[in-house]
Amino acid sequence: MATEEKKPVLEIKNLVTKFYTADGVVNAVDNVSYNVHEGEIVGVVGESGSGKSVTALSVMRLIPWPPGKIENGQAILNGEDMITMDEEDVLKVRGADIAMIFQEPMTSLNPVLSIGQQLSEAVETHLGMSKEEGWARAAELLELVGIPDGENRLHDYPHQFSGGMRQRVMIAMGLSCEPRLLIADEPTTALDVTIQAQILELIQRLNEELGTAVIIITHNLGVVARYADWVNVMYAGRIIESGPADVIYSNPRHPYTLGLLASVPRLDSDRGDKLEPIEGMPPDLMNLPGGCPFRPRCKFSVDKCATEYPPMEQVEGETNHHKACWVDVTTATARE
Repeated sequence: MATEEKKPVLEIKNLVTKFYTADGVVNAVDNVSYNVHEGEIVGVVGESGSGKSVTALSVMRLIPWPPGKIENGQAILNGEDMITMDEEDVLKVRGADIAMIFQEPMTSLNPVLSIGQQLSEAVETHLGMSKEEGWARAAELLELVGIPDGENRLHDYPHQFSGGMRQRVMIAMGLSCEPRLLIADEPTTALDVTIQAQILELIQRLNEELGTAVIIITHNLGVVARYADWVNVMYAGRIIESGPADVIYSNPRHPYTLGLLASVPRLDSDRGDKLEPIEGMPPDLMNLPGGCPFRPRCKFSVDKCATEYPPMEQVEGETNHHKACWVDVTTATARE
């Protein structure tokens, strides 16, 4: 996908989010920048605690204070900065122009309100529909996401739906006002494999049919390989590699990305091949080491990695591919 020819729906610039706790300051998001273009699916991958979800919540202005605070940066949507926008204006934009599917479908819906009440609220608020119009729209949305007999299911409550059905309701809620950008945070968590595939195919179909830009936040590299146009790899609150999905998978240039891909089982691998886990643990975000935070786990590190954090630089010969690493992993020798 030639993203350079498309207009960005969202521009995240130098975003910094911290949490002030009794034990210290957690540097959750540290100078993150990336764009999402019209009709594009962007995958954001990394281990737990890498800053994926907090970046999305910061864009949505859903970071609670205390303890969290957006210290710096911009999230420009429709030409306006979500970070500096008045709370009233944020409420008008959130749900209408940008929507989010949260991680856990089993707890994301209000258990004491019917599905119809929860679905119709957004369109009544943002689109000015009457109650009758809102319920009619809610029934259409249930049909759109593959829930049959939508008109009758509107009167049901969340406990009457399975996990997969609840996730479909969450997607319907996110798409109710036809936002320009949909953020799906681990959209297949706690769902069985068959339902996971159905949910992801649904998101891709809606992306193609409605032109909705999508950010998929996930640990699952297989999901990203199949559905994403662009990939941002995060570690310790920063993006450490970024590029088109096919390029990242065929030519990873950061040791962490290499490690992630080596730790995933492949159908084309030989029977006796063993997975190679990334040794060690992610760093403490309250006490980050000097230099590159991945250095203690890296097989390619050099002396410079201990003192200087590598900037994001273009990979030689690849216009849209960037990495934050001092070492060229294609020529360097890995330590045993």
